[in-house]
Amino acid sequence: MPSLRSFLLLAATALLSTSATSATALPHDHHDHEHTVNKRLPGTWYHPEDHPAYKLFRRDAAQTDGVVYAAVGTPEWSAGYPPAKPDPNALPKAWVDAYNAALSAGKIPKIPPSTLNGNPVYPQGFDPNGDVVCSATYKCRNNNDIWDAPDGVWGASFDDGPLDTSVPLYQFLKQNDVHATHFMIGVNILGYPEEFKMAFEDNQDDIAVHTWTHPYMTTKTDLEVVGELGWTMEIIHNSTGGRLPKYWRPPYGDSDNRVSAIAKEVFGLTTVIWNQDTEDWSIGQPGGTTRDKVDASLKQWITGPKSPGLIILEHELTNNTVGAFIQAFPLIQQNGWKFVSIAQLDGGSPYSNSPSSTGAVTPGQVAVLDGSDDSSSSNSSSSSAPAGSSTSSAPASSASSGTSSGSANGNKAAGNNGSQSSSSSSSAHPSSTGGASQGNSASTVLGSGALTCLSAFLAALILS
Repeated sequence: MPSLRSFLLLAATALLSTSATSATALPHDHHDHEHTVNKRLPGTWYHPEDHPAYKLFRRDAAQTDGVVYAAVGTPEWSAGYPPAKPDPNALPKAWVDAYNAALSAGKIPKIPPSTLNGNPVYPQGFDPNGDVVCSATYKCRNNNDIWDAPDGVWGASFDDGPLDTSVPLYQFLKQNDVHATHFMIGVNILGYPEEFKMAFEDNQDDIAVHTWTHPYMTTKTDLEVVGELGWTMEIIHNSTGGRLPKYWRPPYGDSDNRVSAIAKEVFGLTTVIWNQDTEDWSIGQPGGTTRDKVDASLKQWITGPKSPGLIILEHELTNNTVGAFIQAFPLIQQNGWKFVSIAQLDGGSPYSNSPSSTGAVTPGQVAVLDGSDDSSSSNSSSSSAPAGSSTSSAPASSASSGTSSGSANGNKAAGNNGSQSSSSSSSAHPSSTGGASQGNSASTVLGSGALTCLSAFLAALILS
């Protein structure tokens, strides 16, 4: 009977043989060479992007929730979104269900929409400054909304991106190693995907919601509000590896208790306003401000009191709006302001299911989803949904025009609102086949490695 040592030797040989035949053979260098360690550090620490190992082991700058989303800017990515004003009759059922649940629970105030007459005007009996309505346009502060930064803090944020005029801003922020919150318009994300990737992937800045088409939100019905917020949440979610924004800013600062409640109860969004307005959006417009006036205002606020801290309304709209901030930035540093994004000043994270643009992402759904619901959007998500809920694609909203333009209350006008369009299809969700094949490749590598390790263990046992 063969000894135990002989048996182990045969087993090790068999395992090594199996491992060798299942893997691609590598050439071996038979030339003599010294084994002196070169202590000089290599010029690079990584494989080039075309190296096979790159796909297997790369850790993306933006971690995802495990779902393979279509690449930003591709037709698959843009398919299924409304090219203009969302149709309130073609919303994912999950969003409507979440809204109805909040309404039934008494969490959505029954306030009629306003009408636009210079400023939003409410029906008789609804005081915009009263406790029931509390309109942000009229400077009534809802206690759940963010208006001020902590003392000595500069809450950095910019509205209306992404646009081609955003590029110098993004480059400047990155060069100075600072971060901001970008309140983005949904149709602008569709129209400027490369600029979007600069903000999120290159800068790792915070992405927040600025509605889909930039309307006066208090003039909208409840379900129109749901559509404006939901589709913007959806495209940000699908373009950031599954992240769900925590913050939104109403265009023109137009929110009230009803709109803020829909944002919070349906989508988990906190409303952010501002305590100083540069009115930079109106530079060069008839009756608007001038660049000199914007520069003077910024200087006054920067060199003034630090209590409360500053949340200043600034835009990515033009070279002048971006240039005013860039020019003021050294003065911000010289005066000792702590420069942080809106999320950082609030002491939290920019996303409800991820601590940052690079942190781990927990899968989440944009509303409470019913696994048997066939009309819910496949990638619609909010932190309130059960993990692993089964969904299918939502119908694309009908293409209808109509966004508010101009500003009668001295706030701002949106850039390129509704001017972008995208191809619409019946499916908004990407294929996951790429992820499957990548996983199989990794399994093959790990399987052959396990055989090698086991063989080495047996060999060591024999020789011991």
